[in-house]
Amino acid sequence: MAEVLDHAAVRVGGVEIPPAAIAAEAQNHPASDAATAWREAAEALVIRQLLLAEADRCGIAASETTDAEGHKLTEDDARIDALLAEAVEVPSATTEEARRFYDRHRDRFASETLVEAEHILLSASPDDAFAYGLATGDARMLIRRIEAEPACFADLAREHSACPSKEQGGNLGQIGRGQTVAEFEAALFALAEGELCREPVRSQYGVHVVRAGRRIEGQQLPFEAVEASIRAYLEEASYRKAVAQYLAILASRTEIEGVSLPVADGPLVQ
Repeated sequence: MAEVLDHAAVRVGGVEIPPAAIAAEAQNHPASDAATAWREAAEALVIRQLLLAEADRCGIAASETTDAEGHKLTEDDARIDALLAEAVEVPSATTEEARRFYDRHRDRFASETLVEAEHILLSASPDDAFAYGLATGDARMLIRRIEAEPACFADLAREHSACPSKEQGGNLGQIGRGQTVAEFEAALFALAEGELCREPVRSQYGVHVVRAGRRIEGQQLPFEAVEASIRAYLEEASYRKAVAQYLAILASRTEIEGVSLPVADGPLVQ
């Protein structure tokens, strides 16, 4: 990330970028504070000026170009695109490279395990020990009733649950990992299909009675099904790296004030 020195004057090769332009650009850089938005906007405009200056040096003219959505680019954006197309060349990823990536990251190419979840939420704050204890006792009572009569789960959910899912008899539908709180997820995925959790599950929302429904185990996707997407990912990553190196080289050749950009000592690596 570039550093801006207290809104100091920003110049690229002697060309000043007006504070008003940076302020306008900052609207395109949402950030937690104004200083960060300003810094990111200044960096973006410095990079843009570096590229336009290099396009001037190379005599690159604009051609009619559209973006990925088919919108016509401005003259400056078209010149930057033409410059990068000429200066940054990234070889196509091979099947062998894609296979190596697939083998190293097989977990990325598997469908997730899904479990249909049923629950009854007894709402209570963990900060209220008395209410939380009562909710836990009520949950134990409901578990015993469901163990004795499994078919009553939906009726008990409609009667006792504080979750909107009570309208569906407590059914939350299919749940994947990362879609609910950790305590609930751990209990749910430890259950066999159709199994009721024999202990109340405590979370920040209260105390849950949990039962697992139909379980669909994740399946490994074959390499052939994902090869094209892996190759596209590898090529995009290589392109981004090459552009960053190219910008670092331009920065090392140009006097830049007000913003500190990474600079490169060596040649562009494709």
